[in-house]
Amino acid sequence: MSIRDWPAAERPREKLLEMGAAALTDAELLAIFLRTGVTGQSAVDLARHLLQDFGSLRALLEADLACFSRRLGLGPAKYAQLQAVLEMGRRHLAERLKRESALESPQAVRDYLKARLRHEPHEVFGCLFLDAKHRVIEFEALFHGSIDGASVYPRQVVKRALAHNAAAAILVHNHPSGVAEPSQADRVLTGRLKEALALIEVRVLDHFIVGDGEPLSLAEYGWL
Repeated sequence: MSIRDWPAAERPREKLLEMGAAALTDAELLAIFLRTGVTGQSAVDLARHLLQDFGSLRALLEADLACFSRRLGLGPAKYAQLQAVLEMGRRHLAERLKRESALESPQAVRDYLKARLRHEPHEVFGCLFLDAKHRVIEFEALFHGSIDGASVYPRQVVKRALAHNAAAAILVHNHPSGVAEPSQADRVLTGRLKEALALIEVRVLDHFIVGDGEPLSLAEYGWL
């Protein structure tokens, strides 16, 4: 049966307009993105099959072009559309964060950093540079490493903080393993960067580690 023949309340698009996007299942959201199914499968059926094939919505969203395009009903055009949607989401979070004080919007900070770094297959270290009112000036991914770690140079972090005329900074890096627990090396690095940035009167407000769940805040654990 075609989706057009379903009751209006069960059609993904109509359901979204009536109840909001949060009311939809992963398969229903994906079906709206796919727009059409394939022979013998509605868009929802195809979406369910793809989610089962990839294992999760996140795995599908983070698949590379080659892996994505091997699946029935997908291809380079759909991949390009999906990447555009994901980037719009990241930019929306960035704009939201720039309108508010980072300290007054801790969840907005977490959401943005998670969107920027959780999908990275290798370790990335970056900084949110802030003005005197703790509003975001810019985010920069400064160092890229192997899956085991990244070499972070305090001199370069200081240089970029000066370039942005920053008054404060929030440090962040991801753990590709998905485990956000900080290592001893993470805590040592935080101390070194805090000392280096203090020399130019830039305050380190926090250091977040991005894993599979909510980013872990070293400040909240008293490790800053």
